[in-house]
Amino acid sequence: MEIRPIGIVRSCFGGKFAVPRQPGLCPSAWGELIFEPEFRQAEALRGIEGFSHLWLIFGFHLTADAGWSPTVRPPRLGGNERVGVFASRSTFRPNGLGLSLVRLDGIETRSGSGNVLLLGGIDLADGTPVFDIKPYLPYAESMPDARAGFAPDPPQRLEVDTTPAKSFEALPERSRRLIVEALSLDARPPAGRDEPGRIYGAPLCGLEVKFTVEEGICRLVSVEPADGSGLKG
Repeated sequence: MEIRPIGIVRSCFGGKFAVPRQPGLCPSAWGELIFEPEFRQAEALRGIEGFSHLWLIFGFHLTADAGWSPTVRPPRLGGNERVGVFASRSTFRPNGLGLSLVRLDGIETRSGSGNVLLLGGIDLADGTPVFDIKPYLPYAESMPDARAGFAPDPPQRLEVDTTPAKSFEALPERSRRLIVEALSLDARPPAGRDEPGRIYGAPLCGLEVKFTVEEGICRLVSVEPADGSGLKG
């Protein structure tokens, strides 16, 4: 079987750093799905507005060149314990495919792009290729009694202190919410988290957001113009 992208996601996450590891963890996150020219027929989306959420089958394009591994080290286990790749949601998979449940916030018709899907609560980096869309059916796919293996509970969140970054309050409200939600999930890689005073940078909302974590508190250091990657607020 040969598959090809039906569209590309433009996202508030300009790169893979600080992207939430699951959909819905950053409710304020936003993006849009722009279809490839051959899939821009309005008929292909007929009826989709009746669904609040969609499954996206996508490709891990930022790690595709790294290949796959039969075992991986999930961040939820501190990055030290290995589990089987098929018992994880790791990006390092044989076919590099991901599955994400996103909110459909609307449909916008644009000159030159056709119908564009406006998405919310996403966990996808800017430029993510999408291979298919399927509506979410809560009566069949919501399993409140399901077990979640080594990740039974939502991730713990850090307190986020934005006061050191003077320009933060001037940002649009949704950008402020998204930055706080993303940083509260501790965007640092598992390795090197104990390095005191280290400043990290994350491309969020078309900005370069710099932060540090000390004594369980994430402090926003600065918010600066970025290179233009990612959707702005």
